Amino acid sequence: MPPADQYYDGLETRDPEQRERALFAALPGQIAQAKARAPGWARILAAVDPPAVTDRGSLARLPVTRKGELVELQRSAPPFGGLAALAPGAFARIFASPGPIYDPEGHGRDYWRMARALFAAGFRRGDLLHNSFSYHLTPAGAMVESGAQALGCAVVPGGTGQSELQLRTIADLRPAGYVGTPSFLAILLDKAAELGSDIGSVRKALVSGEAFPPALRQRFAAAGIAALQCYASADLGLIAYESAARDGLIVDEGIILEIVRPGTGEPTPPGEIGEVVVTTLTADYPLIRFGTGDLSALLAGPSPCGRTNHRIKGWMGRADQATKVRGMFVHPAQIGELLQRHKAIIRARLVVGQDAAGDTMTLKVEMGEPAEDPARIAQSLQALTKLRGAVELVPQGSLSNDGKVIEDVRKHA
Repeated sequence: MPPADQYYDGLETRDPEQRERALFAALPGQIAQAKARAPGWARILAAVDPPAVTDRGSLARLPVTRKGELVELQRSAPPFGGLAALAPGAFARIFASPGPIYDPEGHGRDYWRMARALFAAGFRRGDLLHNSFSYHLTPAGAMVESGAQALGCAVVPGGTGQSELQLRTIADLRPAGYVGTPSFLAILLDKAAELGSDIGSVRKALVSGEAFPPALRQRFAAAGIAALQCYASADLGLIAYESAARDGLIVDEGIILEIVRPGTGEPTPPGEIGEVVVTTLTADYPLIRFGTGDLSALLAGPSPCGRTNHRIKGWMGRADQATKVRGMFVHPAQIGELLQRHKAIIRARLVVGQDAAGDTMTLKVEMGEPAEDPARIAQSLQALTKLRGAVELVPQGSLSNDGKVIEDVRKHA
């Protein structure tokens, strides 16, 4: 086990049962405050009794509010869809993400909880870090900066673009590390080689915002940069982060994370890919069972680094698989409703194909016991989607564990 100074605080090595008790002791108050102070949550959680939500089973019965719904919620009740507990002017900052989606930042030290990820990536008090996340409208730059300041680091607010100017700044100021997207760090390395710029002071990096393939990690290592990744969003802040063990992403201490079957609120078994759903304990902008639209899966056991929170595999794609068939959209939620109607189905995947007559739908089903009549399942499929489709029974375990509920195999021009 690593020495204690490799942990940001004692929360990271808590007994898992102690962590669960603490999170779920705080959750009823969070839900009660959300209902009392945010009209959107009062509507969404109208049937929920806050004191009764005391464990993961009771939390799983609450509705999922998905990121994809925010645009319409905010249009109908600007600016935050009724989900914020404060007026706009009471927040510290308000950001705009594509959509547009407006994300508020409250007051307080390390509001987005980013210091923990920076610490795990090797940043320490007194370090100078070069921050190449955007400072324009979106929150990534400010999220990193608030975490760095909480950690006691100074920040060079590099932002995006202007690679030659950023290289000059790095060469002159000699920062200890880089924070930003992995692709921009690769651009800086290429440009430094082209121009002969000395950026050798950069020995560590925290990257996020896009996929971080092994080949890029190896390239950074060859340049003397130990790069770790984190997973965060404009709505939630830090969700999970990588440690030096490089064995999955460790869930942040300030959230409750679930993995659910896409289109439903039903938690998946450990190891099965599903949608990341997060509940925060932030009073001024509470997000309760917030569906990120991202796919991931839980890993078994604690991290080899000694941190004891749940781990996820990292970002594994998008959960929103809505597909147009014969001019009508079919949504994962419709397949989720079908599974609720037919409890014998273990796993199902709707395969959208094409033949000479046009689009086809085949629902591939892994069936448990007692088996149900495929014809009745086909009737439910038609009732839910308003489209005819075949039902094909397949062996248990034959459907890929990749989070797909709808698979489009048509050849698109």
